[in-house]
Amino acid sequence: MSVPTPDYTTDAFFGLEDKWLETADGELTHYHELGEGTPILFLHGSGTGVTAAANWWLNLPELSRYGRCIAIDSIGYGQTVVADGTAYGIKEWVRHAVRVLDALGIEKTWIVGNSLGGWLAFQFAIDFPERLLGIVSMGTGGAKLTGALAAHSNPTLTEDGIRDTLEMFVVDTSLVTDELVSLRYRSALNDTASDRLADVVAARDRDRHALPLDFDVLARLDIPVLLIHGVQDVVIPVSRTWELLNVIPHADAHIFSQCGHWSQVERATEFNEVVGSYLARHADTDR
Repeated sequence: MSVPTPDYTTDAFFGLEDKWLETADGELTHYHELGEGTPILFLHGSGTGVTAAANWWLNLPELSRYGRCIAIDSIGYGQTVVADGTAYGIKEWVRHAVRVLDALGIEKTWIVGNSLGGWLAFQFAIDFPERLLGIVSMGTGGAKLTGALAAHSNPTLTEDGIRDTLEMFVVDTSLVTDELVSLRYRSALNDTASDRLADVVAARDRDRHALPLDFDVLARLDIPVLLIHGVQDVVIPVSRTWELLNVIPHADAHIFSQCGHWSQVERATEFNEVVGSYLARHADTDR
């Protein structure tokens, strides 16, 4: 391996084992893996201090009953090491996901994506349809800029600022504990994440306008798609799911009441039941 493995261990709070994978020259992808069988690639959102662990810690153990769950830190986020001059953007994040699959020897996969990760899932379906088995996307990103999203573009890097951001994700703000705020704050301040924060936010907001999802292509998707949204989501309004639902053939939707942008955390038990049932129901399409 040409890239030294960082001296880093994911906090015990998340209960996940660290794995590293060389995915390109100078690029070492940090990820977590649980389960066996059909691959399910988990792509996180873009909130300040986000990591694969911070996005999926309540879901990976349960959903690993249904397949081989692989949750990555996308380039520009978390602990993934990138080569000098690495570019960020919707297509670059998709290409990184493909490099992960190639490095793991995976031909086809499901994608479960949250916010930015859901946006990536649909761009992946447009660019690499032959590599995809199906999509589960909640609070799909790439939508029109909201006030909450604009606030994410100029985050206040203090614990109070992180708390304000996380409280925009949920209806039940008691879920935003001191420990969780501290972990996200430390992640946002680590050497790699803090240096890259402005670049990844700028790339995300640039591509929102420069590379919106091609709905004409999505209208021809021939894979299972489940759209999940919290009806009180102020980051990505639930209208985003209706837009996609009206375009994508065979798409289904599950709308959670009393739930914001963080459905995989705020309604974790029910989320796992809904996604697990959907994956099991479509297992016969995995080929």
